[in-house]
Amino acid sequence: MDGLTSLEICAGAGGQALGLEQAGFAHEAVVELEPDACETLRLNRGAEWKIIEGDVQDQDGRGFAGIDLLAGGVPCPPFSVAGKQLGAGDDRDLFGQALRLVAEARPRAVLLENVRGLAARRFDGYRIQVLACLQVLGYRTWWQAIQASEHGVPQLRPRFVLVAIQRRWASGFSWPAPTSPRPPTVGDTLRDLMASGGWPGADAWAARACGIAPTIVGGSKKHGGPDLGPTRARGAWAALGVDGLGVADHAPGPDFPPGQPPKLTVAMVSRLQGFPDSWLFSGRKTAAYRQVGNAFPPPVARALGTAIRHALDR
Repeated sequence: MDGLTSLEICAGAGGQALGLEQAGFAHEAVVELEPDACETLRLNRGAEWKIIEGDVQDQDGRGFAGIDLLAGGVPCPPFSVAGKQLGAGDDRDLFGQALRLVAEARPRAVLLENVRGLAARRFDGYRIQVLACLQVLGYRTWWQAIQASEHGVPQLRPRFVLVAIQRRWASGFSWPAPTSPRPPTVGDTLRDLMASGGWPGADAWAARACGIAPTIVGGSKKHGGPDLGPTRARGAWAALGVDGLGVADHAPGPDFPPGQPPKLTVAMVSRLQGFPDSWLFSGRKTAAYRQVGNAFPPPVARALGTAIRHALDR
């Protein structure tokens, strides 16, 4: 079955939308509220995707009736430790809006991703309500923790993923198997970028950076600047030979001390998230880094999209 269609909500910088495109889905529309992220989407897919800059609450799912997939990365602060884990009591919780759009558009499949915190016991009742709503609408549902590192991304980045498929096609769905037994290391992934400014210590640094990255954190407009996360995360970066206190404008140059831990650039963090180097990010450094850090890795979205496509093709 060719030409499967999708509606992407809370698209951010397009990580999930890109991965789903690679899996064979054509986006009827991509919805995002933040202006910088919308400009990023226009820079990369302005000619191919209908990009709606606006609030999900203002969208009418009936205009997308009959699409194959509704997907999105609904905001994670309601379920993250940093966001105080307020759940449904947080005005940033958009699960209700996603379910409304599902009820209006009746897509054949649904894919929603969030932070691992949503799996916590305190949210058992919340998850039961979400699943009950989807089951009433005629879907079979699955919720599972997914590790980005199992799909070739050199980063821990656990996510909690919800898949729902209309019962007619649900029997064909299975979670994607890990694509590789061992993801590439940070050093292998970034060696060429770290050497691009002429730094003589790049090879030695790459050999030291022989593990995968901790979860990259994008922060928010209220909290978090362009750095690689809280204290514990910065300690993990330090073990990889990376200065996590800030993001660099450029790769280290020929005068950068060979043994000094360098900072990463936005381009380096983007590659660690699984974006192709050709993907451009709009805005100043802080805005661009925030988009990258909050993104869903395209390789993971591609794996999930492929699994959903196989079910729908049956």
